[in-house]
Amino acid sequence: MEQAPNTSTPAQRRTPSRRVSLRRTEAIRGSRSAPRSQTGRKVYIVDGARTPFLRARGEPGPFTPVDLAVQCGRPLLGRQPFAPDAFDYVILGCVSVLADEMNPARVAALRLGMGEAMRAFTVQINCGSGMQSIDSGFRLIEGGQADLILAGGAEALSHSPLVWSRNATRWFGRFATARSPLKRLAALGGFRPNMLKPVIGLERGLTDPITDLSMGRTAEIIGHAFGITREQADAYALESHQRLARAQEDGTFAGELIPAVSRDGQLFEKDDGVRPDTSMEQLAKLKPVFERPYGRVTAGNSSQITDGASWVILASEEAVEEYGLTPIARIVDSEWSALDPAVMGLGPTICSAALTERLGFSREDIDLWEINEAFAAQVLACLAAWTDEDYCREVLGLEAPYGEVPRDRLNVDGGAISLGHPVGTSGNRIVLHLANALKRRGLRRGIATECIGGGQGGAMLLEVA
Repeated sequence: MEQAPNTSTPAQRRTPSRRVSLRRTEAIRGSRSAPRSQTGRKVYIVDGARTPFLRARGEPGPFTPVDLAVQCGRPLLGRQPFAPDAFDYVILGCVSVLADEMNPARVAALRLGMGEAMRAFTVQINCGSGMQSIDSGFRLIEGGQADLILAGGAEALSHSPLVWSRNATRWFGRFATARSPLKRLAALGGFRPNMLKPVIGLERGLTDPITDLSMGRTAEIIGHAFGITREQADAYALESHQRLARAQEDGTFAGELIPAVSRDGQLFEKDDGVRPDTSMEQLAKLKPVFERPYGRVTAGNSSQITDGASWVILASEEAVEEYGLTPIARIVDSEWSALDPAVMGLGPTICSAALTERLGFSREDIDLWEINEAFAAQVLACLAAWTDEDYCREVLGLEAPYGEVPRDRLNVDGGAISLGHPVGTSGNRIVLHLANALKRRGLRRGIATECIGGGQGGAMLLEVA
């Protein structure tokens, strides 16, 4: 990181040393899930699809969350050998739920023609919502309460509402409850022009209410703690764009990506946030967003604000046999963890290490990794943490470093920096793509994991069926 002598950024002043950061994380890393016996029924991912991820462009996009879920779901359900009402549940992750689409899982299920009797519920755990939908379905099938579940994520961040300030809300309340002309006139006298300026709801949503830190600042903190430079973050971002561009060109997403058509007939066939012609020189010109002038997090090495949806179909072994389905992968298990919200980006290190340790696997046993690219500095900090002896001992409880995750096994077809991060969808997408990537490459085992705003992390381990 380029920095003037004896000058520190706000993020650095909050985290004077890595050891302080590690002790804070160790203190509240959260309890791991109780060990689970692997005696439940097997659960398979038998199909899945997603829409193109569409970059927000300063105005509401062509699709709401339910629009996206339906655009993705109709072709997916249409290619199944069973009727849409054969599912036991529909579970959908969504963070920024619109007032016109309360419980979007149920609204989507009805619009998809799945029947009035279809049970459907929406889950919200910030960035992990799309994975939580899969995990909830996994547990229902594993426990014998269901055989077929449609689990997904849908998010239209471009539709995030504008929110009035608290002062404006109080004034509107006083004016609305004034019962006489004189009281209304008195209330009107309290109006101030600045009350007409709304706050972008997404901006509030991306700021942690406990630490008052934006998600970007938490990435700065852990980037500093593990010595990640601006150049390293930019290089990672460039690689993400190059990998996604290559995947788009070679047909990697065939079958996984379903085009979407807006109501005015516009066709969206591919993810539109990728910049295959970007360069280190162009990325270097971008100014830090959160910690000027010496920060490492820029618009170029951060995930993009995006709209998109993803679904996976989960099936029991009995359903696979009954309908003649071909599994893509089996869900082995999952793990959720919690830690200090100020260092939330390290969540994947805790849940992934706990998951492999509990199942008796090592880092070398994992053939592919999908780590959601919230920020380049955040992903790189996770990779560095897994090789740090102190961190692994004090935070992960390991006797030796977890080890290095090879870059040729990580996010092999790009990630949220080039693809975008529709918050409620991303966890679903990385699980779906991990399953397809393992199958396509003839590999056996993989982990999909993400950091979660508010100080949590989720990880899911898949094996090719």
